[in-house]
This record gives sequence, C-alpha cells and structure tokens, in this order.
Amino acid sequence: MSQKLAEEFRKIRAFEELSDSDLAWLAAHAKVVSANPGDLLLREGSVADVMVIILEGELQGRREAAGPDAPVFTISAGTVTGMLPFSRMTHFTVTIRAMSFTRLAMISTSDFPEMLQRIPVLGPTLVGVLADRVREVTKLDLQKEKLAALGKLSAGLAHELNNPAAAGARAAASLQCALDCLQKADADLDRSNLGPEQREFIRALEAEASAKMATSRPQDGLQQSDAEDRIGNWLDREQVKGAWELSSALVEAEVDVPDLEGLKTKITPETLAPAVHRLAATLDLSRLVREIQNSTSRISELVRAIKEYSFMDRAPLQEVDVAKGLDNTLTIMSYKLKHGVRVIREYDPDLPKIFSFGSDLNQVWTNLIDNAVDSMKGSGELRVRTCREGEGFVMVEILDNGPGIPQSIQSRIFDPFFTTKGVGDGSGLGLDTVYRIVRQHQGNVSFVSQPGNTVFRVRLPIKQAVASSGESTHSR
Repeated sequence: MSQKLAEEFRKIRAFEELSDSDLAWLAAHAKVVSANPGDLLLREGSVADVMVIILEGELQGRREAAGPDAPVFTISAGTVTGMLPFSRMTHFTVTIRAMSFTRLAMISTSDFPEMLQRIPVLGPTLVGVLADRVREVTKLDLQKEKLAALGKLSAGLAHELNNPAAAGARAAASLQCALDCLQKADADLDRSNLGPEQREFIRALEAEASAKMATSRPQDGLQQSDAEDRIGNWLDREQVKGAWELSSALVEAEVDVPDLEGLKTKITPETLAPAVHRLAATLDLSRLVREIQNSTSRISELVRAIKEYSFMDRAPLQEVDVAKGLDNTLTIMSYKLKHGVRVIREYDPDLPKIFSFGSDLNQVWTNLIDNAVDSMKGSGELRVRTCREGEGFVMVEILDNGPGIPQSIQSRIFDPFFTTKGVGDGSGLGLDTVYRIVRQHQGNVSFVSQPGNTVFRVRLPIKQAVASSGESTHSR
C-alpha cells in the first residue's frame, strides 16, 4: 500500500523531484481518505492540523461565514493544500466538500518537524505552494470586493438615474394634456374676436407670470394653501370652471387676485374663463418643459460623471485634474451623501494637473469618502480639500467629524483584511487598496484621528512618472 501511494505521490508536482526514500517516508506517514460527492471534508473554523494532498477527484472550498455571495474555488487532483509548514494559520478558513469521488492523503502537523528535517528540500517547495495560495485567495477577495463595490455603486446610480428619468417621463406624459387645454382655450378666444390690445395684454401677463415662475422659490404649505383659497374663491365667484385645478398653477407663478382683476378689466366677461384657462395652460407647459430640462440635465450630468470617473475611452495614463476627479466621485456617490452629509469643497483654484492613472485615483477617493461617510453613520460634515505642497506635490485631504479611529487600532488601519465592520460588510481591503494605489503613484497616504476630526492626507507627485497600474478595487 505504501509503495503504491509513494508512486502516486511522484505524480504530484510538489513532490516530483523527491527521492524514493523521501516519497516512502511521506507515504508511511500519510492517512488516505475517500469521499463521495457532497461529503464534508474540512469544516471552516476547525483546527488546522493536517496537510492535504489531492490524489484523485475535485474539491470545492468556500467561506460559508461570509454568506451566499462568498467566492468559491476549486481544488483539483495533484494539489497540496490544507495546513502547510511555516503557515501562521491556526484554524481552517474555508469549508471543503467533495465535488466528485475523491481520494486524499493527509499528513498530520505533528509530523512536520521530522518531515522538514528528513526532507529539507520540501521546505522551500511548500513555501512556494503557500505563497501561490495566498496570492490566489487575495485575488479572489479583491475580485469579490470589486464586484461588491461595483454593485453598490450601480445600485446607487440606478436610484439616482431613476428619479430624474421618472420625473421626466411624468412631465412628458402631462405635456399632451396641457397642450390640449391651451389649444381649447385658444379656440374659445378666437371665437370671441379679441382685439390686438387685449391679446397683447394676455401675452404680456403670460410672459410676466412665466418669468416669475422660473425664478420663484417654493412657498411654505400654509402660504400656498391660503393663496390657492383666495384665487379659487375668486374664480368661483367669476364662474370660471375648474377653479381649484387652475389655482395651483397660478399660485406657483405668483399670480394673485389683483392680477386677475387687472385681466378682467381688459376683456369681456365671456372671455375671462378661456383667458384664465389659457394662462394656466401656458404656465403648465412652461413648468413641464423646465422639469424635462432639469431631468435630462441631471441624467446627462450623471452619465458625464460616470464616463469621467471611469476614464472611459481615454488612455489610462495621462494628466489628471484632481479636483474634477473628486467632484465626479462625489457626484457618483451622491446617493450616499444627500441624506445627511454636508459636503464642503475647498479646492485650490491654481492646483496643477498631475500625471497619473485617473481611474485608479478615483478609487482612492471613493474608498476614503465611503469610509468617512460610514464612520459618521451617514450624517455629518465631510470636507474635501486640495492644495499644492511645495514645488513637486499636490495634497488631498478628506476630513470628517465622525467619532474617530480608536488609538488601539490606528497602527493596523492599512493592513490587508483588517476591518472594523461586521462579517459580510467589508473585508478590510479598502484602505489597503488606497495605500497600494498611492504608492504606485510614488505618493504617500497618512492620517490623524481624534473624536470629531479624522483627516486622511494623500500626497501625490506632480511630474514623477508612474511605474505601472496595479489591480484595483473599491471601498471595503
């Protein structure tokens, strides 16, 4: 049995250069286990006390504590996994199940000292396996973070785009009704044979009311209700139909009873009703057109911000306007800011552009702003500041008035996978990403924090070339 197992070990890449006696020793100290599809082999959180060699079949690993969206990875025959020499792992971090009929060989960690003494060449080989595993796990976590951040940004943008799109659609649907009312009022006025002076007075009143409506500020509910009551009662007395529907449009344009009295003195009693209906329909059309303009402008602004945020259709390495990148990031994240975060921008108007990967820098701003807003629980003051530092650097400061970072964890804040958030809320890669991207730009990032005042400072060179763009991810 040991001889057959030693021959199987020779087919394992990590063991292919071992001598016959080395393979025999491994076979003598290995325990062979078989598993059927779906069988549980290693439980997440259990003591990491065995090295596992996959002889046959395929396994699936997943961090079940991270929820249903946790990344899944596959381990095939020929792989050495589990607890490896020199690893600092104390408990298994994933749950392993068989995907097909599988045969495993397990070597206990209690045999590691003798194994490394008898087979010293195996030490560097297994260290390489461990390094490859760390890289793969980190890559999976980065991909998960990137997808999670993209999903969060996409959901926020969908909400931000839906609001103006829905408002524009409602306004467009109401245009036809307002146009029908205007045409009917025009037809009624045409039949009354109004003179040129009377028509000119009506047009002047409409123009004045439209101009007031374009610049007027919303009244409080009580004032508006009183004004609508006054106009509605006046229209009822004058036997103008639809008084309460008309009064809302008239009040919004600051048309009051004296204006209507002036109109009444210029025209005949039978033309008062169509004249008022025409005035209200004209004001409705003006309001609806402005709503459509505002909605489409907001959509256009968001699309522009998305394109500039991602540097779509542009070379990745170029001169970048730091203030514009910050503004685009704030626009993209407006869904998270508008419910209680007061944003104060303090930009140096003479700040030079810097040579960088713009989309990567925008991830830095996203992570820092996202963390600041989270620390304030979505309500507080966020200050974004830029300035020039000496001749060769620009500095960006992200300040918040949240509770601050506890002194006990400040030394670990940039460590990969360190997070103060709960399981599933973050993996601790956001500030690690900030650190990596800033270092790739030959800059540095630092912070000071106390209750009510946390400041992250990013210093970036203006003219130094950037070596290469690394993998990037979004907020933790």
